[in-house]
Amino acid sequence: MKKQKLLFTHSYLLPLDPKQDQWNKPYPPLMTLQAAALVREAGYIVEFYDSMFNEQPEVIAPHLAKCKPNIFVIFDDGFNYLTKMCLTNMRAAAIKMAQLAKDQQAIVIVCSSDATDHYGLYLEQGVDFVLMGEGEQTLLELVEAIDAGTETTDIPGLAFSNKGVVHRSAPRLVMKELDQLPVPAWDLLNIREYEDRWRKHWNYFSLNIATTRGCPYKCNWCAKPIYGHSYKMRSTDHVIEEIMTLKTLFEFEHIWFCDDIFGLKRSWVIDFAKKVNDHGLKFRYKIQSRADLLVKPNYVEALAASGCEEAWMGVESGSQEILDAMDKGITIEQAREATQLLKKNGIKPCFFIQFGYLDETAEDIRKTIELINELMPYDIGISVSYPLPGTGFYDKVKADLKDKTNWTDSHDLDLMFKNTYSPDFYKELHTYVHHNFRRHRAAVLFRNKLRNPTRIDFFDFKRMLSYFYYLPATLVAKQRLKVIDHEAASCL
Repeated sequence: MKKQKLLFTHSYLLPLDPKQDQWNKPYPPLMTLQAAALVREAGYIVEFYDSMFNEQPEVIAPHLAKCKPNIFVIFDDGFNYLTKMCLTNMRAAAIKMAQLAKDQQAIVIVCSSDATDHYGLYLEQGVDFVLMGEGEQTLLELVEAIDAGTETTDIPGLAFSNKGVVHRSAPRLVMKELDQLPVPAWDLLNIREYEDRWRKHWNYFSLNIATTRGCPYKCNWCAKPIYGHSYKMRSTDHVIEEIMTLKTLFEFEHIWFCDDIFGLKRSWVIDFAKKVNDHGLKFRYKIQSRADLLVKPNYVEALAASGCEEAWMGVESGSQEILDAMDKGITIEQAREATQLLKKNGIKPCFFIQFGYLDETAEDIRKTIELINELMPYDIGISVSYPLPGTGFYDKVKADLKDKTNWTDSHDLDLMFKNTYSPDFYKELHTYVHHNFRRHRAAVLFRNKLRNPTRIDFFDFKRMLSYFYYLPATLVAKQRLKVIDHEAASCL
Protein backbone atom coordinates (compact mmCIF):
# COMPACT_ATOMS: atom_id res chain seq x y z
CA MET A 1 0.00 0.00 0.00
CA LYS A 2 1.27 3.47 -0.91
CA LYS A 3 2.15 5.36 2.27
CA GLN A 4 3.14 8.80 1.07
CA LYS A 5 0.75 11.75 1.00
CA LEU A 6 1.88 14.59 -1.26
CA LEU A 7 0.90 18.24 -1.35
CA PHE A 8 1.71 20.05 -4.60
CA THR A 9 1.99 23.78 -5.11
CA HIS A 10 4.02 26.28 -7.16
CA SER A 11 5.91 29.46 -6.35
CA TYR A 12 4.38 31.94 -8.82
CA LEU A 13 2.25 34.25 -6.65
CA LEU A 14 0.50 36.65 -9.00
CA PRO A 15 0.18 39.57 -6.52
CA LEU A 16 4.00 39.55 -6.18
CA ASP A 17 4.18 40.40 -9.88
CA PRO A 18 2.03 43.58 -9.98
CA LYS A 19 2.23 44.13 -13.74
CA GLN A 20 0.82 40.68 -14.46
CA ASP A 21 -1.69 40.92 -11.63
CA GLN A 22 -3.11 44.12 -13.14
CA TRP A 23 -3.11 42.58 -16.62
CA ASN A 24 -5.67 40.01 -15.44
CA LYS A 25 -4.81 37.18 -17.79
CA PRO A 26 -3.92 34.42 -15.31
CA TYR A 27 -3.21 30.90 -16.50
CA PRO A 28 -3.27 27.82 -14.25
CA PRO A 29 0.09 26.16 -13.38
CA LEU A 30 -0.06 23.55 -16.12
CA MET A 31 3.14 21.66 -15.39
CA THR A 32 2.31 21.49 -11.67
CA LEU A 33 -0.99 19.80 -12.52
CA GLN A 34 0.83 17.50 -14.95
CA ALA A 35 3.26 16.32 -12.28
CA ALA A 36 0.44 15.85 -9.77
CA ALA A 37 -1.47 13.73 -12.27
CA LEU A 38 1.53 11.46 -12.90
CA VAL A 39 2.14 10.81 -9.20
CA ARG A 40 -1.56 10.29 -8.51
CA GLU A 41 -1.79 7.83 -11.40
CA ALA A 42 0.94 5.79 -9.63
CA GLY A 43 -1.40 5.36 -6.66
CA TYR A 44 -0.27 8.05 -4.22
CA ILE A 45 -2.53 10.38 -2.27
CA VAL A 46 -2.20 13.78 -3.93
CA GLU A 47 -3.54 17.19 -2.92
CA PHE A 48 -2.98 20.50 -4.65
CA TYR A 49 -2.78 23.98 -3.17
CA ASP A 50 -2.93 26.78 -5.72
CA SER A 51 -0.83 29.71 -4.52
CA MET A 52 -1.51 31.77 -7.67
CA PHE A 53 -3.67 34.44 -6.02
CA ASN A 54 -1.94 34.53 -2.61
CA GLU A 55 -0.44 37.86 -1.61
CA GLN A 56 2.16 36.21 0.63
CA PRO A 57 3.62 32.69 0.80
CA GLU A 58 2.66 32.41 4.50
CA VAL A 59 -0.98 31.98 3.44
CA ILE A 60 -0.21 28.31 2.79
CA ALA A 61 0.62 27.62 6.46
CA PRO A 62 -2.91 26.65 7.64
CA HIS A 63 -3.30 24.29 4.69
CA LEU A 64 0.02 22.62 5.46
CA ALA A 65 -1.07 22.15 9.06
CA LYS A 66 -4.41 20.68 7.97
CA CYS A 67 -3.08 18.47 5.17
CA LYS A 68 0.01 17.20 7.02
CA PRO A 69 1.76 15.89 3.88
CA ASN A 70 4.65 13.49 4.08
CA ILE A 71 6.10 15.16 0.98
CA PHE A 72 5.69 18.79 -0.04
CA VAL A 73 6.38 19.48 -3.74
CA ILE A 74 6.95 22.94 -5.19
CA PHE A 75 6.73 22.17 -8.90
CA ASP A 76 6.77 25.33 -11.01
CA ASP A 77 5.07 25.67 -14.36
CA GLY A 78 7.95 25.58 -16.82
CA PHE A 79 5.56 26.19 -19.71
CA ASN A 80 4.96 29.74 -18.49
CA TYR A 81 7.70 32.16 -19.53
CA LEU A 82 7.17 34.12 -16.30
CA THR A 83 8.55 31.27 -14.20
CA LYS A 84 11.54 30.91 -16.54
CA MET A 85 12.52 34.50 -15.67
CA CYS A 86 13.63 33.33 -12.20
CA LEU A 87 12.17 36.36 -10.40
CA THR A 88 13.49 36.93 -6.88
CA ASN A 89 10.01 37.55 -5.46
CA MET A 90 9.09 34.02 -6.47
CA ARG A 91 12.38 32.56 -5.24
CA ALA A 92 11.73 34.09 -1.81
CA ALA A 93 8.16 32.71 -1.88
CA ALA A 94 9.39 29.21 -2.73
CA ILE A 95 11.95 29.22 0.06
CA LYS A 96 9.44 30.52 2.61
CA MET A 97 6.90 27.84 1.69
CA ALA A 98 9.63 25.20 1.88
CA GLN A 99 10.55 26.36 5.39
CA LEU A 100 6.91 26.27 6.48
CA ALA A 101 6.65 22.70 5.18
CA LYS A 102 9.82 21.71 7.05
CA ASP A 103 8.18 23.04 10.21
CA GLN A 104 5.50 20.39 9.57
CA GLN A 105 8.19 17.68 9.23
CA ALA A 106 7.56 17.21 5.49
CA ILE A 107 10.19 16.18 2.97
CA VAL A 108 10.53 19.14 0.58
CA ILE A 109 11.12 18.74 -3.15
CA VAL A 110 11.50 21.65 -5.57
CA CYS A 111 11.46 21.69 -9.37
CA SER A 112 11.92 24.96 -11.28
CA SER A 113 14.22 26.77 -13.68
CA ASP A 114 15.55 28.86 -10.82
CA ALA A 115 16.17 25.85 -8.57
CA THR A 116 17.98 24.08 -11.41
CA ASP A 117 20.23 27.13 -11.87
CA HIS A 118 20.74 27.75 -8.13
CA TYR A 119 20.21 24.36 -6.49
CA GLY A 120 22.84 25.05 -3.83
CA LEU A 121 20.94 28.09 -2.59
CA TYR A 122 17.71 26.10 -2.23
CA LEU A 123 19.44 23.22 -0.44
CA GLU A 124 21.07 25.69 1.96
CA GLN A 125 17.59 26.91 2.89
CA GLY A 126 16.42 23.46 3.94
CA VAL A 127 15.04 21.97 0.71
CA ASP A 128 15.70 18.23 0.71
CA PHE A 129 15.80 17.56 -3.04
CA VAL A 130 15.98 19.70 -6.17
CA LEU A 131 14.79 18.08 -9.38
CA MET A 132 17.30 19.09 -12.03
CA GLY A 133 15.75 19.82 -15.41
CA GLU A 134 12.65 17.96 -16.55
CA GLY A 135 11.17 16.74 -13.30
CA GLU A 136 8.21 14.40 -13.66
CA GLN A 137 10.04 11.09 -14.04
CA THR A 138 12.62 12.04 -11.44
CA LEU A 139 9.86 13.01 -9.01
CA LEU A 140 8.00 9.72 -9.44
CA GLU A 141 11.14 7.63 -8.94
CA LEU A 142 12.09 9.70 -5.89
CA VAL A 143 8.66 9.32 -4.30
CA GLU A 144 8.70 5.58 -4.95
CA ALA A 145 12.14 5.29 -3.33
CA ILE A 146 11.04 7.30 -0.29
CA ASP A 147 7.90 5.17 -0.03
CA ALA A 148 9.92 1.95 -0.20
CA GLY A 149 12.66 3.24 2.09
CA THR A 150 15.33 2.57 -0.52
CA GLU A 151 18.36 4.62 -1.61
CA THR A 152 17.62 7.88 -3.45
CA THR A 153 21.10 9.15 -4.26
CA ASP A 154 21.46 7.15 -7.50
CA ILE A 155 18.24 8.47 -9.04
CA PRO A 156 19.18 10.53 -12.13
CA GLY A 157 18.33 14.22 -12.13
CA LEU A 158 18.70 15.06 -8.44
CA ALA A 159 20.58 17.57 -6.33
CA PHE A 160 20.68 17.02 -2.57
CA SER A 161 22.78 17.74 0.49
CA ASN A 162 24.47 15.12 2.64
CA LYS A 163 26.10 16.29 5.87
CA GLY A 164 26.37 19.79 4.50
CA VAL A 165 27.94 18.74 1.20
CA VAL A 166 25.94 19.33 -1.97
CA HIS A 167 25.75 16.40 -4.37
CA ARG A 168 24.35 15.93 -7.87
CA SER A 169 23.37 12.61 -9.36
CA ALA A 170 23.81 11.80 -13.04
CA PRO A 171 21.77 13.96 -15.44
CA ARG A 172 18.43 12.63 -16.63
CA LEU A 173 17.67 12.46 -20.32
CA VAL A 174 14.54 14.32 -21.41
CA MET A 175 11.43 12.29 -22.15
CA LYS A 176 10.96 11.04 -25.68
CA GLU A 177 7.30 10.00 -25.65
CA LEU A 178 5.16 12.86 -24.35
CA ASP A 179 1.95 10.99 -25.15
CA GLN A 180 2.71 8.71 -22.20
CA LEU A 181 2.03 11.53 -19.77
CA PRO A 182 -1.47 11.73 -18.32
CA VAL A 183 -3.76 14.68 -18.86
CA PRO A 184 -3.01 17.33 -16.19
CA ALA A 185 -5.03 16.98 -12.99
CA TRP A 186 -7.49 19.75 -13.83
CA ASP A 187 -9.98 18.34 -11.33
CA LEU A 188 -7.69 19.47 -8.48
CA LEU A 189 -7.90 23.10 -9.59
CA ASN A 190 -10.49 25.67 -8.54
CA ILE A 191 -10.98 27.31 -11.91
CA ARG A 192 -13.42 29.97 -10.69
CA GLU A 193 -11.06 32.89 -10.04
CA TYR A 194 -9.19 32.33 -13.29
CA GLU A 195 -12.41 32.39 -15.27
CA ASP A 196 -13.87 35.32 -13.33
CA ARG A 197 -10.84 37.50 -14.02
CA TRP A 198 -10.82 36.69 -17.71
CA ARG A 199 -14.52 37.27 -18.24
CA LYS A 200 -14.66 40.43 -16.16
CA HIS A 201 -11.74 42.14 -17.89
CA TRP A 202 -11.68 40.53 -21.36
CA ASN A 203 -15.14 39.10 -21.91
CA TYR A 204 -13.86 35.62 -22.72
CA PHE A 205 -12.01 32.78 -20.98
CA SER A 206 -8.69 31.29 -22.08
CA LEU A 207 -6.96 28.10 -20.93
CA ASN A 208 -3.42 26.87 -21.56
CA ILE A 209 -2.27 23.69 -23.30
CA ALA A 210 1.26 22.55 -24.19
CA THR A 211 1.79 20.49 -27.34
CA THR A 212 5.60 20.39 -27.25
CA ARG A 213 8.58 20.69 -24.95
CA GLY A 214 11.77 22.58 -25.64
CA CYS A 215 13.26 24.57 -28.52
CA PRO A 216 16.01 23.46 -30.93
CA TYR A 217 17.15 26.96 -31.84
CA LYS A 218 20.20 28.57 -30.27
CA CYS A 219 19.53 32.25 -29.55
CA ASN A 220 22.46 33.01 -27.27
CA TRP A 221 20.41 34.91 -24.67
CA CYS A 222 17.72 32.23 -24.22
CA ALA A 223 18.07 30.11 -21.07
CA LYS A 224 17.14 26.43 -21.34
CA PRO A 225 17.78 24.85 -17.95
CA ILE A 226 14.94 22.33 -18.28
CA TYR A 227 15.05 20.88 -21.81
CA GLY A 228 18.32 22.14 -23.28
CA HIS A 229 18.11 22.24 -27.08
CA SER A 230 15.78 19.24 -27.32
CA TYR A 231 12.35 19.50 -28.95
CA LYS A 232 9.63 16.91 -28.46
CA MET A 233 6.09 16.96 -29.84
CA ARG A 234 2.90 15.32 -28.70
CA SER A 235 0.83 13.62 -31.38
CA THR A 236 -2.08 15.56 -32.81
CA ASP A 237 -4.45 12.84 -31.53
CA HIS A 238 -3.17 13.30 -27.96
CA VAL A 239 -3.64 17.07 -28.13
CA ILE A 240 -7.13 16.76 -29.61
CA GLU A 241 -8.05 14.34 -26.82
CA GLU A 242 -6.96 16.89 -24.20
CA ILE A 243 -8.93 19.69 -25.85
CA MET A 244 -12.04 17.52 -25.94
CA THR A 245 -11.54 16.59 -22.27
CA LEU A 246 -11.25 20.26 -21.32
CA LYS A 247 -14.41 21.01 -23.30
CA THR A 248 -16.31 18.60 -21.03
CA LEU A 249 -14.89 20.22 -17.87
CA PHE A 250 -14.91 23.97 -18.57
CA GLU A 251 -16.56 26.60 -20.70
CA PHE A 252 -13.81 28.39 -22.57
CA GLU A 253 -13.50 30.07 -25.95
CA HIS A 254 -9.75 30.47 -26.29
CA ILE A 255 -6.51 28.51 -25.84
CA TRP A 256 -2.97 29.70 -25.31
CA PHE A 257 -0.71 27.02 -26.75
CA CYS A 258 2.14 27.79 -24.41
CA ASP A 259 4.89 26.03 -26.36
CA ASP A 260 8.16 27.87 -26.92
CA ILE A 261 7.52 27.10 -30.59
CA PHE A 262 4.15 25.78 -31.70
CA GLY A 263 4.13 23.26 -34.52
CA LEU A 264 7.70 23.18 -35.74
CA LYS A 265 6.70 20.65 -38.41
CA ARG A 266 4.32 21.85 -41.11
CA SER A 267 2.87 18.35 -41.46
CA TRP A 268 1.87 18.42 -37.77
CA VAL A 269 0.10 21.78 -38.13
CA ILE A 270 -1.75 20.65 -41.27
CA ASP A 271 -2.84 17.39 -39.59
CA PHE A 272 -3.90 19.32 -36.46
CA ALA A 273 -6.10 21.63 -38.55
CA LYS A 274 -7.74 18.64 -40.22
CA LYS A 275 -8.52 16.93 -36.93
CA VAL A 276 -9.84 20.11 -35.31
CA ASN A 277 -12.33 20.39 -38.15
CA ASP A 278 -13.08 16.64 -38.29
CA HIS A 279 -14.07 16.74 -34.62
CA GLY A 280 -16.13 19.89 -35.04
CA LEU A 281 -14.06 21.77 -32.46
CA LYS A 282 -14.51 25.54 -32.35
CA PHE A 283 -12.05 27.69 -30.43
CA ARG A 284 -9.64 30.56 -30.98
CA TYR A 285 -6.02 30.33 -30.02
CA LYS A 286 -2.68 32.12 -29.83
CA ILE A 287 0.81 30.72 -30.31
CA GLN A 288 4.48 31.57 -30.09
CA SER A 289 6.46 30.91 -33.26
CA ARG A 290 9.29 32.23 -35.43
CA ALA A 291 9.39 34.50 -38.45
CA ASP A 292 11.21 31.89 -40.54
CA LEU A 293 8.35 29.43 -39.96
CA LEU A 294 5.57 31.93 -40.57
CA VAL A 295 6.69 32.69 -44.14
CA LYS A 296 5.34 29.33 -45.37
CA PRO A 297 1.87 29.78 -46.91
CA ASN A 298 0.46 26.27 -46.29
CA TYR A 299 1.69 26.42 -42.68
CA VAL A 300 -0.04 29.76 -42.03
CA GLU A 301 -3.19 28.67 -43.89
CA ALA A 302 -3.41 25.60 -41.65
CA LEU A 303 -3.01 27.77 -38.56
CA ALA A 304 -5.88 29.97 -39.71
CA ALA A 305 -8.06 26.97 -40.57
CA SER A 306 -7.70 25.54 -37.07
CA GLY A 307 -8.59 28.77 -35.26
CA CYS A 308 -5.31 30.62 -34.73
CA GLU A 309 -6.04 34.30 -34.25
CA GLU A 310 -2.77 35.58 -32.76
CA ALA A 311 0.86 34.62 -33.47
CA TRP A 312 3.72 35.99 -31.39
CA MET A 313 7.19 35.92 -32.91
CA GLY A 314 10.54 37.03 -31.61
CA VAL A 315 11.35 39.86 -33.99
CA GLU A 316 13.62 41.26 -31.23
CA SER A 317 15.27 44.03 -33.28
CA GLY A 318 15.02 46.00 -36.49
CA SER A 319 18.79 45.76 -36.86
CA GLN A 320 20.12 42.74 -38.72
CA GLU A 321 23.46 43.25 -36.99
CA ILE A 322 21.84 42.81 -33.58
CA LEU A 323 19.88 39.75 -34.74
CA ASP A 324 23.07 38.16 -36.03
CA ALA A 325 24.90 38.95 -32.77
CA MET A 326 22.06 37.21 -30.91
CA ASP A 327 22.36 34.11 -33.13
CA LYS A 328 18.67 34.59 -33.74
CA GLY A 329 18.69 32.86 -37.11
CA ILE A 330 16.09 35.07 -38.79
CA THR A 331 16.19 38.06 -41.12
CA ILE A 332 14.35 41.36 -41.13
CA GLU A 333 12.85 40.42 -44.49
CA GLN A 334 11.41 37.22 -42.98
CA ALA A 335 9.75 39.32 -40.28
CA ARG A 336 8.20 41.47 -43.03
CA GLU A 337 7.02 38.47 -45.05
CA ALA A 338 5.62 36.69 -42.00
CA THR A 339 3.72 39.77 -40.86
CA GLN A 340 2.16 40.25 -44.29
CA LEU A 341 1.24 36.57 -44.64
CA LEU A 342 -0.34 36.42 -41.19
CA LYS A 343 -2.42 39.51 -41.88
CA LYS A 344 -3.47 38.11 -45.27
CA ASN A 345 -4.81 35.00 -43.49
CA GLY A 346 -6.63 36.92 -40.77
CA ILE A 347 -4.11 36.15 -38.02
CA LYS A 348 -2.88 38.96 -35.78
CA PRO A 349 0.93 39.23 -35.85
CA CYS A 350 2.51 40.21 -32.53
CA PHE A 351 6.17 41.02 -31.85
CA PHE A 352 8.49 40.31 -28.97
CA ILE A 353 11.03 43.16 -28.93
CA GLN A 354 14.28 43.19 -26.98
CA PHE A 355 16.35 46.31 -26.36
CA GLY A 356 19.73 46.53 -24.66
CA TYR A 357 21.67 43.76 -26.34
CA LEU A 358 25.42 44.25 -26.18
CA ASP A 359 26.78 47.19 -28.19
CA GLU A 360 23.32 48.31 -29.32
CA THR A 361 23.45 51.82 -30.76
CA ALA A 362 20.88 54.59 -31.14
CA GLU A 363 20.76 53.67 -34.83
CA ASP A 364 19.84 50.07 -33.95
CA ILE A 365 17.09 51.35 -31.67
CA ARG A 366 15.80 53.69 -34.37
CA LYS A 367 15.65 50.83 -36.88
CA THR A 368 13.62 48.76 -34.43
CA ILE A 369 11.09 51.53 -33.85
CA GLU A 370 10.83 52.17 -37.59
CA LEU A 371 10.23 48.46 -38.27
CA ILE A 372 7.42 48.38 -35.70
CA ASN A 373 5.82 51.47 -37.23
CA GLU A 374 6.22 50.07 -40.76
CA LEU A 375 4.78 46.61 -40.08
CA MET A 376 2.27 47.72 -37.44
CA PRO A 377 1.74 44.43 -35.58
CA TYR A 378 -1.40 43.88 -33.54
CA ASP A 379 0.57 44.04 -30.29
CA ILE A 380 4.12 44.16 -28.97
CA GLY A 381 5.89 42.93 -25.85
CA ILE A 382 9.04 44.82 -24.92
CA SER A 383 11.84 43.66 -22.69
CA VAL A 384 15.49 44.45 -22.17
CA SER A 385 18.28 41.92 -22.43
CA TYR A 386 18.25 39.72 -19.34
CA PRO A 387 21.26 37.48 -18.61
CA LEU A 388 20.41 34.06 -17.21
CA PRO A 389 22.90 31.30 -16.33
CA GLY A 390 23.71 28.77 -19.00
CA THR A 391 23.58 31.21 -21.91
CA GLY A 392 26.39 32.58 -24.05
CA PHE A 393 25.06 36.06 -23.36
CA TYR A 394 25.34 35.50 -19.60
CA ASP A 395 28.97 34.44 -20.01
CA LYS A 396 29.72 37.71 -21.83
CA VAL A 397 28.28 39.97 -19.13
CA LYS A 398 28.61 37.99 -15.87
CA ALA A 399 31.64 40.04 -14.77
CA ASP A 400 29.32 43.08 -14.64
CA LEU A 401 26.71 41.35 -12.50
CA LYS A 402 27.17 42.33 -8.88
CA ASP A 403 24.61 42.17 -6.08
CA LYS A 404 21.65 41.96 -8.44
CA THR A 405 21.56 39.06 -10.88
CA ASN A 406 17.78 38.55 -11.28
CA TRP A 407 14.75 40.78 -11.66
CA THR A 408 12.40 41.21 -8.73
CA ASP A 409 9.26 40.92 -10.87
CA SER A 410 8.48 40.92 -14.60
CA HIS A 411 8.30 44.73 -14.77
CA ASP A 412 11.73 45.23 -13.21
CA LEU A 413 13.49 45.65 -16.59
CA ASP A 414 16.79 46.56 -14.97
CA LEU A 415 19.77 46.35 -17.31
CA MET A 416 22.15 44.69 -14.91
CA PHE A 417 25.34 44.99 -16.98
CA LYS A 418 27.34 47.79 -18.60
CA ASN A 419 26.14 48.75 -22.07
CA THR A 420 25.94 51.68 -24.46
CA TYR A 421 23.22 53.42 -22.45
CA SER A 422 22.18 53.47 -18.82
CA PRO A 423 19.52 51.26 -17.20
CA ASP A 424 17.36 54.37 -16.69
CA PHE A 425 17.50 55.10 -20.43
CA TYR A 426 16.23 51.61 -21.29
CA LYS A 427 13.42 51.78 -18.74
CA GLU A 428 12.22 55.06 -20.23
CA LEU A 429 12.73 53.68 -23.74
CA HIS A 430 10.34 50.86 -22.83
CA THR A 431 7.66 53.46 -22.02
CA TYR A 432 8.37 55.58 -25.09
CA VAL A 433 8.19 52.70 -27.57
CA HIS A 434 4.94 51.39 -26.08
CA HIS A 435 3.35 54.84 -26.23
CA ASN A 436 4.65 55.47 -29.74
CA PHE A 437 3.35 52.10 -30.97
CA ARG A 438 -0.09 52.58 -29.47
CA ARG A 439 -0.33 56.07 -30.94
CA HIS A 440 0.50 54.74 -34.40
CA ARG A 441 -1.86 51.78 -33.98
CA ALA A 442 -4.74 54.07 -33.01
CA ALA A 443 -4.06 56.33 -36.01
CA VAL A 444 -3.95 53.38 -38.44
CA LEU A 445 -7.16 51.92 -37.01
CA PHE A 446 -8.90 55.28 -37.30
CA ARG A 447 -7.85 55.65 -40.95
CA ASN A 448 -8.92 52.10 -41.78
CA LYS A 449 -12.34 52.60 -40.24
CA LEU A 450 -12.83 55.80 -42.24
CA ARG A 451 -11.95 54.02 -45.49
CA ASN A 452 -14.00 50.94 -44.68
CA PRO A 453 -16.61 51.82 -42.05
CA THR A 454 -17.58 48.41 -40.70
CA ARG A 455 -19.04 47.73 -37.31
CA ILE A 456 -16.79 49.12 -34.57
CA ASP A 457 -16.61 47.02 -31.42
CA PHE A 458 -15.91 48.35 -27.94
CA PHE A 459 -12.19 47.53 -28.05
CA ASP A 460 -11.73 49.19 -31.46
CA PHE A 461 -13.45 52.29 -30.14
CA LYS A 462 -11.17 52.38 -27.08
CA ARG A 463 -8.08 51.99 -29.25
CA MET A 464 -9.11 54.84 -31.55
CA LEU A 465 -9.77 57.16 -28.62
CA SER A 466 -6.42 56.21 -27.10
CA TYR A 467 -4.69 58.30 -29.78
CA PHE A 468 -5.57 61.44 -27.84
CA TYR A 469 -3.83 60.03 -24.77
CA TYR A 470 -0.78 58.53 -26.44
CA LEU A 471 0.10 61.56 -28.59
CA PRO A 472 1.08 63.77 -25.63
CA ALA A 473 2.28 60.76 -23.62
CA THR A 474 4.76 59.87 -26.40
CA LEU A 475 6.10 63.42 -26.48
CA VAL A 476 6.54 63.44 -22.70
CA ALA A 477 8.37 60.08 -22.78
CA LYS A 478 10.67 61.30 -25.53
CA GLN A 479 11.50 64.41 -23.54
CA ARG A 480 12.40 62.24 -20.56
CA LEU A 481 14.69 60.20 -22.80
CA LYS A 482 16.43 63.41 -23.85
CA VAL A 483 16.99 64.36 -20.24
CA ILE A 484 18.68 60.99 -19.63
CA ASP A 485 20.68 60.87 -22.88
CA HIS A 486 20.06 63.75 -25.27
CA GLU A 487 22.31 62.46 -28.05
CA ALA A 488 20.70 59.02 -28.22
CA ALA A 489 17.13 60.34 -27.90
CA SER A 490 17.74 62.82 -30.73
CA CYS A 491 18.23 59.89 -33.11
CA LEU A 492 14.76 58.44 -32.39
